[in-house]
Amino acid sequence: MNVYNLLMIVCFTIGYLLIALEHCTKINKTAVALLTAIACWFLQFMKNREFTDHNISFLSEHLANISEIIVFLMAALTIIAVINAHKGFALVSNAINVRSKRKLLWLIGLSSFFLSAVLDNLTTTIVMISLLSKLVSDADDRPLLGGAVVIAANAGGAWTPIGDITTTMLWIGGQISASNIMQKLFLPSLVCLLCALIYLSFYLRGNFPQILKNVDEEFEPGGLLILCLGVSSLIFIPIFKTLTGLPPFMGILLGLGLMWLITDIMHARFADRPHLRVPTIMREIDLSSVMFFLGILLAVDALYTAGCLACLAEWMSHTFANTDIIAVIIGIASAVIDNVPLVAATMGMYSLEQYPQDSNFWSLIAYCAGTGGSMLIIGSAAGIAYMGLERVSFFWYMRNVGAAASVGYFAGIAVFKLMNV
Repeated sequence: MNVYNLLMIVCFTIGYLLIALEHCTKINKTAVALLTAIACWFLQFMKNREFTDHNISFLSEHLANISEIIVFLMAALTIIAVINAHKGFALVSNAINVRSKRKLLWLIGLSSFFLSAVLDNLTTTIVMISLLSKLVSDADDRPLLGGAVVIAANAGGAWTPIGDITTTMLWIGGQISASNIMQKLFLPSLVCLLCALIYLSFYLRGNFPQILKNVDEEFEPGGLLILCLGVSSLIFIPIFKTLTGLPPFMGILLGLGLMWLITDIMHARFADRPHLRVPTIMREIDLSSVMFFLGILLAVDALYTAGCLACLAEWMSHTFANTDIIAVIIGIASAVIDNVPLVAATMGMYSLEQYPQDSNFWSLIAYCAGTGGSMLIIGSAAGIAYMGLERVSFFWYMRNVGAAASVGYFAGIAVFKLMNV
């Protein structure tokens, strides 16, 4: 391995550490990811200065593949933001009105599980944590309920191609198909959640001292229609890909275009509804997360182009003969390191010739990367959002929620193995 490859690995490792320690350093992970990507590609160009055209060709090819994920993510965030602006999620909040702590735990957990399968784990966590802040005033019990939301959102996002950015990456990359991943991972993901909820149930007893606040939000004009249209658009994406053969980002752009057209027709003639139109709503989209994915995926692709990932794959294959162990280790690592670069690295390490589409290896990677991040609060976008919304510390989560997430993680793996004996 030459000096440029070593420097690239050092840059990437430092970037990883700064991203993982964002809550300590207060340096935004997006800035680190973008700088890491530039540094890695600079070293790749310096290593092969006489092959500049080849490097540009590689970079353009990687950027084209990444752009599919970025466009998909931006369109998904916009659709969800449009639903939220129309108070579409009021349907969920208005249906919850219980006093029992354990009943609320199970209700919130199962709702988050199925909601994240249709939306995504980050959005589900933000919606459900915001909902809990309105429903529960008890400062002792609410953080534990929020921890259950993180576990449920990550587990629910693992078994559908649109529920988690990592499964979306694997789906767009051709490693998994929509129908197969739902068939293989629904039961393991559900068992992961159920075991975690059973564990957490021992820490929640009795009723809340007063009836939970009754949230009675009303839809904005056209709110119910937008909710149905938005959810239908997301569910229709795998069907659209199957029927037309077009990539998933085209399907989600179709859904966004229809929502844009309908909201313009509904609200354009009303002077008091600019906040319900897509151009206004798009100003609120979290572009920081989108740029983070761009930076980290570009950095991983630089390592792939340099041949570093091929060397890592060869070392892991020699060290761990069983691919199941590799997948489990990747899941455990995702508790410390963001699962997006881990999955991106795995896609670069192992080819489709080696492990064809819908092989058990890719399915287990999707499960482990999706649910393993729940074991620590910094291991997933859902956990980071929860930490910011509830001001929960790293060590509190590790003591009170980490064990439940670990029990669920390994229980789901056991079920997956039993299903594929």
